[in-house]
Amino acid sequence: MAAPKRGRSASAQSKPGRSLALILIAIVALTGGMFLSGHTTPRLGIDLAGGTSITLKAKADQGSAINKANMDTAVDIMNRRVNGLGVSESEVQTQGNDNIIVNIPKGTNSKEAQEQVGTTAKLYFRPVLASEPSGAAAKTPSPSASSGGSSSPKPGTSPSPATSSKEKASSSGSTSPTASATSQGRAVSDALKADSTPSPSASGSGKPSGSPSATPSASASGGSNAAAKLQAQYAALDCTKASDRANAGKNAKPGDSTVACGQINNAWYKYLLGPAAVDGTEVKKAQAVFDTQGAAGWQVQMTFTGGGAKKFADITGALAKNQPPQNEFGIVLDGEVVSSPYVSTAITGGQAEISGSFKQEEAQSLANMLSYGALPLSFQEQSVTTVTAALGGEQLRAGLLAGAIGLALVVIYLVVYYRGLSIVAMASLLVSAILTYVIMALLGPAIHFALNLPAVCGAIVAIGITADSFIVYFERIRDEIREGRSLRPAVERAWPRARRTILVSDFVSFLAAAVLFIVTVGKVQGFAFTLGLTTVLDVVVVFFFTKPLMTLLARRRFFADGHKWSGLDPKSLGAKPPLRRTRRPAGPVAGPADPKEA
Repeated sequence: MAAPKRGRSASAQSKPGRSLALILIAIVALTGGMFLSGHTTPRLGIDLAGGTSITLKAKADQGSAINKANMDTAVDIMNRRVNGLGVSESEVQTQGNDNIIVNIPKGTNSKEAQEQVGTTAKLYFRPVLASEPSGAAAKTPSPSASSGGSSSPKPGTSPSPATSSKEKASSSGSTSPTASATSQGRAVSDALKADSTPSPSASGSGKPSGSPSATPSASASGGSNAAAKLQAQYAALDCTKASDRANAGKNAKPGDSTVACGQINNAWYKYLLGPAAVDGTEVKKAQAVFDTQGAAGWQVQMTFTGGGAKKFADITGALAKNQPPQNEFGIVLDGEVVSSPYVSTAITGGQAEISGSFKQEEAQSLANMLSYGALPLSFQEQSVTTVTAALGGEQLRAGLLAGAIGLALVVIYLVVYYRGLSIVAMASLLVSAILTYVIMALLGPAIHFALNLPAVCGAIVAIGITADSFIVYFERIRDEIREGRSLRPAVERAWPRARRTILVSDFVSFLAAAVLFIVTVGKVQGFAFTLGLTTVLDVVVVFFFTKPLMTLLARRRFFADGHKWSGLDPKSLGAKPPLRRTRRPAGPVAGPADPKEA
């Protein structure tokens, strides 16, 4: 059995360069990916970058269960609201089974954030009075085309109530500015006079700003002023600007006409909307279904409550008499038009379908908005933490200083106690630090990992865990030298024993980190994640760098001869005399062995 062992040992000793080359290639590849991605620094968390962190706890008091589907839906809706604040790098994510963490960096107003994310969303069906492309798209009007390529209803056709509304994807070309302004002014005046439905058009041009040809009747002075103000807001609205989208229709009441923005086929449109005709709470159910009988593809089916069905029948009946775009109703969620289907006939019976060659994801997204325009769960605010950028910078500097002090103490200990072997330990720590930094930088854009203060603490603790693995291996080598072996066989014989100890130790650390990550909520997860990541990297570095490097150094005379500054001096370690193999004397009787060669 000795020969195979010697063969494996010789093979392992002769090819340490392969492992070193492998880890070097991995470092180069990861570093190159980091620079190519443009994210050369780890993404900082809320406590280091500054901003607002809000923790919300779900409550099942709206007839909905606290489950993954409802929590994910709530995250999607909250994410829309946070993005509506014009904040970059904001995060909305679930923590545990019933908590949502909203992180808004860069010192965003915490009061506004609290009002946006924790309250129930508002969903309304509003009649469209005017609509047109906004920004650069408005300069090049294009023919009407619906989502998936279909346009307005074909002449002479009358869709059945089951398919009486279709999704409009883009508007027709607009009229001239003078005519548009005039028609917009008339539309606003009519909207302010109406209770919940737009005035039927006597005739229409078939264009987005189409309006009745008859001049409007005289109105009160207050109504004229309100109409003029709303017309000015609509004319000045540029939905390609995030600031305009955030302020469009802000604080508008359900009974008031308003302006809003909506995105259709990656192009922004601005809308002039009448008073809310149907409240989103009157949608009893909405679901995405695939039409297997016809060519409509994916559709969104809506079912209204009793009161909602009557209101919807009234508004669709009035809209069906108008010309585009005043035969459309805007589905408005949190002030943004998420869909604007047109109507060709009154929809009765409390059921309707929105079709238009949807993709599956688009249909499901719209169905979710209609079903959960209001959050599926109510949330109780647990905590709100506001951290200034200056305070975050101080915390980061303090954390880095603590890490530097801890690293310096470890290095001093290694140099004093292990002398030459400290070179191996410091090189291994450097490789581990490079891998940790690069991977953290890549995980920022990949999985939205943010380096917060607890995560920095986890990295500092990992210094001790990594150094502990080197110490275990070094002590095993020293034990072999104390037994009288030379360095090269000592390095190979010590490795299996040290390897088992290192793996068990790292497994316990990783298991603790995994349990901590699963059961904790909030920033403590950053500590657990970093601890687990560095523990895995410790195994990689010890196996693919520390052990091969030690094998190569064992061939150098400075270490092999046991120089007093190598940390492997046999005399200082109290080594026994060298072990030598004995030969059995030939013949049936063997004499006593020399005690020195036992």
